[in-house]
Amino acid sequence: MKTRAIKFAALAALNSLRREVRALLRKRRDARAATIITRAGRLAKMEPLAVKSTLIDAVYFSQEDGRLRVCLSNGEERQFEGVAESEVIAMVTSQSPGKYYIENVRGRFKRIAA
Repeated sequence: MKTRAIKFAALAALNSLRREVRALLRKRRDARAATIITRAGRLAKMEPLAVKSTLIDAVYFSQEDGRLRVCLSNGEERQFEGVAESEVIAMVTSQSPGKYYIENVRGRFKRIAA
């Protein structure tokens, strides 16, 4: 009986720690994605866009230079350039943003180092 209680407490503590780590990683990612340096050496603001997807965790877009940063739920970040605003809006508002990203963004736009 005591073993079950100990296992439950350990799992609860582990889940709490996981949530805290994810929150810290999200804050770090948001701070990094908030500004980028353009080719001209200027700072450009990337706007966060709300997205509800199991594949995509967050999306940031800069209208100034057409850069798109996609943060995947596995922790990877992909950055693309030359993306039209209409394409980003279509991805974020589609029924399945992850599927739209795979089919219409990933192979179509030039990927740059994130």
